[in-house]
Amino acid sequence: MHLLTLICGIVLLSKAHTLRCYECVPGASGTCQDRAIECPLSGQQCAALRLTSYAGGSILTEVNTKGCALAQECVEGSINFGISKTIITSECCNSALCNVQFAPVPSKSIANGKKCFQCNGKDCTATLNCEGTEDHCISARVTTGGESITVKGCASKVMCAPETAKMSRVSTEISCCQGNYCNSASSTSAGLLLLVAPLVSLVALS
Repeated sequence: MHLLTLICGIVLLSKAHTLRCYECVPGASGTCQDRAIECPLSGQQCAALRLTSYAGGSILTEVNTKGCALAQECVEGSINFGISKTIITSECCNSALCNVQFAPVPSKSIANGKKCFQCNGKDCTATLNCEGTEDHCISARVTTGGESITVKGCASKVMCAPETAKMSRVSTEISCCQGNYCNSASSTSAGLLLLVAPLVSLVALS
């Protein structure tokens, strides 16, 4: 009897520590409809995430999602390859159904003084001026159209973290480093999954 009571208590306690949040995952049309869900894990927050991809300074894609997320998944940062740039903004909160609004629109970024290499075709010796919170240089091997290409640029520290990779459906081998022009051909590190746009078509909060 005591064992049954203990088990019931654990189940009820676990349920009591999960939030009800709005979930909104865009379909093929790019729009989504809010629906209330129970977060599957204790400690998850209600979250809204916006992914904005730019090409040549113009918005290429914009994806808004809502759902449940751990604190380390509530990230803000950017990856900048010069010709393309992706910015993630998020808004997380800890009360029931608090993620009513979408994440904020990215603010205008300005150069921060850091410099990294970028690629123009196969030539990866051009200078890219990093912006905003981009405090790391990045190198990546991306496969597109059956061809493997190298891209280099600037990235916020959070975009190099393994936790950020959980939000990505695209995998690539990347390396991040600190210091001006550190992403030369000789820089190496372990491969990570990383969000790389405009190659990503959909991002969903876990």
